[in-house]
Amino acid sequence: MIKKRALAALAAVFVGTAAHAECAFENEIEIRMLSASFPAWVGVTDAMKECGNVEAELNNEFLEKMQEGFAAFPPLYHIGGLYGTAIVPLMDANLIRPLDDLVEKYGQNLNTNQLIKVDGKTMAIAMMVNAQHLMYREDILDELGIPVPSTYVELFDAAEKIQASGKVDYVFGGNFRTAWLEFVNMYLGYGGSFFDAEWKPTINNEQGVASLETLKRLTKHMDPEFLASDTTYTAQQLQKRKIAMATLWASRAQAMDDPDESEVVGLVKPASALAPEAGMIPAATLWWDGIVIASGISDEEADAAFRVAMEGLDTEMALANPGAAIWLIKGYEPGKYADGAIATVANGARPYPASSQMGLMQSAIAGNIFDYLRGEKDAPTALADMESDYIVSAREAGFIN
Repeated sequence: MIKKRALAALAAVFVGTAAHAECAFENEIEIRMLSASFPAWVGVTDAMKECGNVEAELNNEFLEKMQEGFAAFPPLYHIGGLYGTAIVPLMDANLIRPLDDLVEKYGQNLNTNQLIKVDGKTMAIAMMVNAQHLMYREDILDELGIPVPSTYVELFDAAEKIQASGKVDYVFGGNFRTAWLEFVNMYLGYGGSFFDAEWKPTINNEQGVASLETLKRLTKHMDPEFLASDTTYTAQQLQKRKIAMATLWASRAQAMDDPDESEVVGLVKPASALAPEAGMIPAATLWWDGIVIASGISDEEADAAFRVAMEGLDTEMALANPGAAIWLIKGYEPGKYADGAIATVANGARPYPASSQMGLMQSAIAGNIFDYLRGEKDAPTALADMESDYIVSAREAGFIN
């Protein structure tokens, strides 16, 4: 019952999709797509290619390439596959087109709450939800008599025992190449708010200091190269028996049991993202992934691109790739690889607070947090510099006086 309620809560935040047996039309227009390279996009783009004349570039550096590619004349890509916050700079630069006319023509199988609307216009189609959550080596915790942690306090209590066991090189792994997101997650877990009613920054406070200090304490139990650790590197650490636990995206859970790349098949289990302390919400945010259409392409190209995208997001694809994502597609039922994300939702995690202002805030955080984690700034100084950098950018953008 809890699992069903949590999944319903996930669906209410974003959600739902389509149905076809195979590609329903023969595409005659060359369509190019760019997205990240994790398994969900592999499944989607493979299904799109069945329509013909579809070229998909899967690249984990897709965000910079997408902005540049959509801004080219003519655009280098017709379709973009992205996550929720990445839509903001594309909209600000008028690089993606409203989709309501295409939804009316070809979106009969889309659920209403799958339509990502901004100012009343449908700007994206969500296909899945994602969240970072805990993945842990069940065998190690069981052998050492350590309960599955639910907070970072409990994790730190267990860390010395795990390290002393010699079973792993490091206790924990995390995606600290995007340390700005780790701060956002932790700060929300501590109950922090990023702005006041006038969009002025409000992170230089006790919750901000606690968030930074918890992240820095966590790095003491990680690979020394943690600042270069992205989600692929972290997943490989867990797969190769280098670490005992990690914060990873739900879309990586199935790969733990892939015998072609994992040495820990059947040993890694999912759990809710950790809360900073007991009584707090998980230090994680809920995200959607989906598609957008470039604004600079012709209406004929947009028509073909949207039809191809709908074929990639159908029930057949979801049922063929059930563990690749928490699909928001008709006919999909979540399996065991969704348990960590569902538990994270049930424990109160919030959607990422996407906005143009938050885009400036995340840039300000990213510009200063590495200095703190390297020991070049103390927490109050790093937070003050984050606020100062945000204020400069927000004034230039006209968000504050």
